[in-house]
Amino acid sequence: MSKKEIQQQKVTTPPTNLPKGFVGAVADEVAKLVLERLPRLPQRKIKPVSKKKAHEAEQGTFLDTSAIIDGRIFDVIETGLMHGGLVIPEFILGELKHIADSQDMVKRERGQRGLKRLEEIKKRKFMKFLLLNEEPDMKKKPAEVDDKLIAITKKYRGRVITCDYNLEKKATIGGVTAINVHELANRLKVLAVPGEALHITLQHIGKDPTQGVGYLEDGTMIVVENSSAVVGQEVDVVVNRVIQTASGRILFAKRI
Repeated sequence: MSKKEIQQQKVTTPPTNLPKGFVGAVADEVAKLVLERLPRLPQRKIKPVSKKKAHEAEQGTFLDTSAIIDGRIFDVIETGLMHGGLVIPEFILGELKHIADSQDMVKRERGQRGLKRLEEIKKRKFMKFLLLNEEPDMKKKPAEVDDKLIAITKKYRGRVITCDYNLEKKATIGGVTAINVHELANRLKVLAVPGEALHITLQHIGKDPTQGVGYLEDGTMIVVENSSAVVGQEVDVVVNRVIQTASGRILFAKRI
């Protein structure tokens, strides 16, 4: 081997007598140096909506899960009849998402429809939409969703809209204004009065074998005297009396 080749081998061959761990220590120092020279990204602080825009929830309309799933309240909102802010607490949205992920097909479809309606109303300008990221202070933990909704609505002096009879009564007892969509719909029904003529289809026989039973578009039952023979046909009737029951109104009529 020539002298030149011997010198070249000394340069390219790594030393074998370095201390144990020396290479790793050098690598750590190089990595630390590189990280120090990288530009630092600004730290972004995310403030909860409840603290930033809490005043927007004052005297707002709070929806529970049943009202969102029912969907009729969104049609009322779109008429422009309601005003103020529409407030959806984070825990209500969480419950709705849980329903939308249900294994039960009916529950899943209703939950997904509720989420879709919320997204639609959020994009429109009928009411100011606020997703409230706040948990109320509750003595009883863990508290039920209904109790938390009542507590946070009372804090912001708002009102609850629901389709749940028990929640409506519980909120009223707790000093919170609660509006039941079912009751609202019943109050908006067109009431037929005695002497009014109607054109209906008789669908089945009544409790009395001589009676025929039909329904208005809103579901109100009409019992027609002496008409069992024409069940399945369209008839003209005149209302002679109206009875109010716990389940709604029943009209009694006779054929013209």
